[in-house]
Amino acid sequence: MSEKPTLGVREPVGEVRAVALVLHGGRVKSRVPASPWQPAALRMIPFAWVLQRAGRDQGLAVCSLGYRLRGWNGAEASPVPDARWALDRVRERYGEVPVVLVGHSMGARTALRVADDPHVRGVVALAPWLPDGEPAGAVAGREILIMHGANDRTTEAAASRAYAKSAPADRIALIELRDEGHAMLRRAGVWHRLTTGFVLGLLGFTTMPKVVEVAWSRALVI
Repeated sequence: MSEKPTLGVREPVGEVRAVALVLHGGRVKSRVPASPWQPAALRMIPFAWVLQRAGRDQGLAVCSLGYRLRGWNGAEASPVPDARWALDRVRERYGEVPVVLVGHSMGARTALRVADDPHVRGVVALAPWLPDGEPAGAVAGREILIMHGANDRTTEAAASRAYAKSAPADRIALIELRDEGHAMLRRAGVWHRLTTGFVLGLLGFTTMPKVVEVAWSRALVI
């Protein structure tokens, strides 16, 4: 097992004005060391690339967290301290810049757990794993985009709907994607475009996507 997690960094040419922290998925239980070559980690590489290309002229750095362990592991919640470690490293490197978290599955659950960090502005939760009783207090005062495939058989879109109704976030947009599953492959362009648009819009670098603006007030299926 690695002694500590890792943080991959993609920086703009000029001054870093904000950070997107990307959190990949994992397994319910596993003490196997995490690896950048595992499918869950590889799945988030295109998101990091798209964010970097779209945000580099605005000063967006994109950081990708590599966990110590592959699994959540019950009450241990293994990736949560790793994410807090990453947020500390971001502060050390860039100072008091705003951060938006982008997580998939277990990574989305992790992102929602650590959204109470004072520099986190919001979260993009992609196909989040949200078991019954998942605490939601960390998202208070934040802006959240939840996207879920309607055909996801790994995590439940119904759980995302329940979370969106009860979580104390400042605003939550919930968007379900037709004909899409957990791997986010069939309509990859939509996942990438809305994620990037939300991140840049939340940071004030561009306008928020219209579909997200509509989803603030009502859940959408697209």
